[in-house]
Amino acid sequence: MKHIFIFYLFIICLSCGKRKVVQLPEISHSEITNIKDVSVAYIFYNDTKPDSTELNRRNLISTTNWLVNVDKRLTLKQAIPHIKFLQDKKRNSSHKNENAKNYFTCNDTIRKNLGFIDFTNVIYTIIKNQTITIPLEYEVTTTFIYFNKNEEVFIINPHKKPFINKSNKNQLIKDLKEIFTSEDNISLRFDKELPFQNYITIKSILSKNNTENLKISNTEFIHN
Repeated sequence: MKHIFIFYLFIICLSCGKRKVVQLPEISHSEITNIKDVSVAYIFYNDTKPDSTELNRRNLISTTNWLVNVDKRLTLKQAIPHIKFLQDKKRNSSHKNENAKNYFTCNDTIRKNLGFIDFTNVIYTIIKNQTITIPLEYEVTTTFIYFNKNEEVFIINPHKKPFINKSNKNQLIKDLKEIFTSEDNISLRFDKELPFQNYITIKSILSKNNTENLKISNTEFIHN
């Protein structure tokens, strides 16, 4: 798999006429380590572009699994529009394979190889002109977890006092289990300025921990 990634990167370098490298986000342990029948897309960090991003999707085949390589230096504000574009392209394709999935590619620092995070069923929704602060400036009627750019985690349950987990990701799952029950429908919300690396770290923590008793929605909100 590692050799496949290097091969595709080499092809992109030749086709673009100059060297381009994606700095992949890092995770400490990946649940998914091997994927077959793949196409690859790249979202580069490019500070010469107005939004500092550049998408290369030339080699995508709609019936395959898609590996989306996002530069970890990008923010969600920069990366998510391209990710949504790729999702829509696949969902609206006339040639579909219901078993084909979408994955973010990561560097697994423990295994010293590539790892993958499935985002096939994630629905990204952008919320305009709204940020979340504690104390809350509006009445809370929904249950959610909000991750801001300062690595603070606001854990909100309408029936309990708002809770802030500050920069302690290892404590996150314990906090969630103490505040939410199996009856709560939880949504994930993210600051638009959150680095993609931080986003992947959060997704990795949630995917590899025992969270089956927490009902976490597939819809993720980006506060713009």
